[in-house]
Amino acid sequence: MREITLDELRAADGQEGRPAWIGYAGRVYDVTGSFLWQRGSHQALHKAGRDLTVELEAAPHGAEFVERFPVVGQLIPRSTGGSTCGR
Repeated sequence: MREITLDELRAADGQEGRPAWIGYAGRVYDVTGSFLWQRGSHQALHKAGRDLTVELEAAPHGAEFVERFPVVGQLIPRSTGGSTCGR
């Protein structure tokens, strides 16, 4: 499965022709084609390009709503950028 960084997810915000992706429970879903996600916004409450795991816990629908969209990949934590030098 493709690994997607938080920076890549943020870039897929559904604005100016960019795809609309959302993160949920460690996966990234493509909501671009959904009429419910026009211009990267859902019900004026949620924005594409973000990890919505916590936000969607309070949503009136369950995980089955998100899981019906195509999976783009796995959301990975930001790399530490540390050196591998053993000093």
